[in-house]
Amino acid sequence: MQQDFQYIYQVFLDGSFSKAAEHLYLTQPALSIAIQKIENSIGMPLFDRSRRPLQLTAAGEAYIQSIQKMQSLEYDLNQQIHDIQNLNTGLIRFGGSHYVNAYILSPVLAGFCQEYPGIKLEITEESSDVLSDLLMQRKIDLTFSCNPDIMKNFERYSMFRDHILLAVPQNHPVNQTAAYAALTAQDIIDGRHLDPTCPSAPLSLFRDLEFILLTPGNNLHDRAIQIFQEAGFKPNIKLRLSQLATAYHLAADGFGATLVSDRMIHTPNVPLRFYQLNSQLADRMFYVLLPNRNYTSFAVKRFIQYLLLHL
Repeated sequence: MQQDFQYIYQVFLDGSFSKAAEHLYLTQPALSIAIQKIENSIGMPLFDRSRRPLQLTAAGEAYIQSIQKMQSLEYDLNQQIHDIQNLNTGLIRFGGSHYVNAYILSPVLAGFCQEYPGIKLEITEESSDVLSDLLMQRKIDLTFSCNPDIMKNFERYSMFRDHILLAVPQNHPVNQTAAYAALTAQDIIDGRHLDPTCPSAPLSLFRDLEFILLTPGNNLHDRAIQIFQEAGFKPNIKLRLSQLATAYHLAADGFGATLVSDRMIHTPNVPLRFYQLNSQLADRMFYVLLPNRNYTSFAVKRFIQYLLLHL
């Protein structure tokens, strides 16, 4: 990338001439003079210097968008050259939520690394909202999502399905009322909840429970809110958490009821009772998302093919 563009982009990243100068190993006056020369050549400022941190002007936003496009093209070119020179090697930067990384991908990654020892994996763990932004910025190569609003902006391939269940501590009296629909962990492991004849209890039956929900930014938070709206009541939220696994374990300890994925349930002796949710939102299809681009590296292609075979 040209030196002028590097200067502009670093100031954008740091929001400060002094910090950018440190990262570029320049003096602040030298960096300021370089940016001013660019601004003089186009006849308008790139940064609003009256605000802290520095903010982009309209011209500055146009520059940054173009710089990011050039970075993407440069990255794709480097990937393509690397593939020509080094077949079966490479780097995959992928992002997933804790749920996806720990419960979906974990059993698959070891096998992939054994089959392709020359391909290195770099894993980022964030919420789905943050990961979609990272993918848009090309800071990761792929991620996973079941959110239609996010998926529409990216190239995508269907990967796996899961089902959201209501989990209630087994000692709660409501389980006696809903005994006809209650499922054990072993029932879930055996796939009984996937049988079309498996009964479900109306969610309104559980309206007096205290609930553990996820924080905004997680797909299951948004779905949970809509599921409760469909059931006609607002849940009594006892706690909000960023990790689905933590909510699951707290529910098992009797802290409150929560919504969980059936793919998390691997141990039969869990002190919870599970219930099917009579909502289309409880059925999720996850897609692997890639940025819209002209070239996909050999490593990423092999990773996607491996996931399709093993998920």
